[in-house]
Amino acid sequence: MENRVVITGMGIYSCLGITLDEVKESLYHGKSGIIFNPERKDFGYRSGLTGYVPKPDLKAYLNRRQRISMGEESEYAYMATIQAFENAGITQEFLDEHEVGILYGNDSVSQAVIEATDIVREKKDTTLMGSGAIFKSMNSTVTMNLSTIFKLRGINMTVSAACASGSHSLGLAYMMIKNKMQDIVVCGGAQETNQYGMASFDGLGVFSVREEDPAGASRPFDSGRDGLIPSGGAATLIVESLESARKRGAPVIAEILGYGFSSNGGHISTPNVTGPSTAMRRSLENAGLRASDIDYINAHATSTPIGDANEAKAIYEIFGGDVPVSSTKSMTGHECWMAGASEIVYSLLMMQHSFIAPNINLENPDEDAKNINLIVETKNQNIDVFLSNSFGFGGTNSALIVSKFKN
Repeated sequence: MENRVVITGMGIYSCLGITLDEVKESLYHGKSGIIFNPERKDFGYRSGLTGYVPKPDLKAYLNRRQRISMGEESEYAYMATIQAFENAGITQEFLDEHEVGILYGNDSVSQAVIEATDIVREKKDTTLMGSGAIFKSMNSTVTMNLSTIFKLRGINMTVSAACASGSHSLGLAYMMIKNKMQDIVVCGGAQETNQYGMASFDGLGVFSVREEDPAGASRPFDSGRDGLIPSGGAATLIVESLESARKRGAPVIAEILGYGFSSNGGHISTPNVTGPSTAMRRSLENAGLRASDIDYINAHATSTPIGDANEAKAIYEIFGGDVPVSSTKSMTGHECWMAGASEIVYSLLMMQHSFIAPNINLENPDEDAKNINLIVETKNQNIDVFLSNSFGFGGTNSALIVSKFKN
C-alpha cells in the first residue's frame, strides 16, 4: 500500500501579508501588493514596479552566527517555516527526535554574490568577504540554512526549476512520502526581492511599465496586459504521510492527490500549449480524477502576452469552459521561485474559507481567455479539489492537485 500524502502546516511571508490571516483578507478583498519603487528607476530598470515584502528582523529569533549565513530569501523562508511548524504543531523537540526532510525551491541568489564580489574588487582581498559569504551565495542557501537551524536529518535538497521550483518541491516530496522514503518533508519556495535579483529580467523587456497604476498593472488574461511584475517572499508547507500525521495527532489541512510534470522541449523562454496540457493531464491521471472533478484552477498566468494565451488554450483543451479559473498573480505579481508553493497556500486559504479569489484587473479578456471561466470578483463557493499550475523558463511545467481531507 502506498502512503496517503497530506499537508499539515503552512506559512507565508509575501506582499499580500506576513501571516495567514493577513493573506486571506488580501485574497478575499482583491488587494494588490504591488508598489512603485523609485530606487529601481535610479538603478537603471525600465520598470520600477515590484511586490513589496517587508524585511524581517531576525535578531529576536537567531544568533549572529546563524544570521550571517542568511541572505534575503533565507530570511523570508525562515519566517514562513516557523509559521508552518507552529501551524503543524511541530516543536524543535519533535524535530530533534524524528527524521524530517527539506525540499525547497530556489533558483538564484543575486545580492549576496554581487556584494561579496564588490568587496573583492574594491579591497583586492577575498578574506574580507566574511565567513558567511559562501553560504549566502549558493543556490542551496535556503535548504542549508534551514536544515542546520532546525537540525533536520532527512532529505536535504534545493529544487531549481525556474518559476516552477516551489511546485516541484511539493511534487517531489509527494512522490517520496507516497513511496515511503520519508515521513515528513518541509517544502516551499523563496524569492529575493532586492533590485539585483530581477535586473536581468527587466533587461529582457518582460516587465509591465504601467507605473502610474501599480495596483492595476498585473493583468493576467487581459487584452491590455503589457508584462509581468516581479515579487517574492517565501511560502512553506509541511507535507507528511497520513500515518505520521495520525500518530502525532496533527491537524490535517488537505491531501495531495496528484502531481503532473513535463518539459516543453522547445524555446528556452517562450512557452507552448502541449507542455502545460501534458502536466495537467498527467496530474489528473496520477490523482485518478476526471477534469470535471476539479472545482478551481489557480492559473500560472503571469500577465505576459504569449504565456497567458497558451495557458488559456491548454486549460480549455482539458477542462473546457466551466471550471472557475483565476490567477492570484494579478494581486501578487510574479513571485518566481516561490510562486509554485505560495499559490498552493493561497488556494488552501480559499479552500478553508470557501471562496475563490478574483483575477483582478481583468477588464477585457483576450480571445483565448474568453473561452475559460475566469473569476473577476470574489466568489463565495465551496472548493473540494483544486489544481495549481506552475511553469518556468526552459519549458519546465508542474501541476499539483490538492483536495479537502476525507477519512
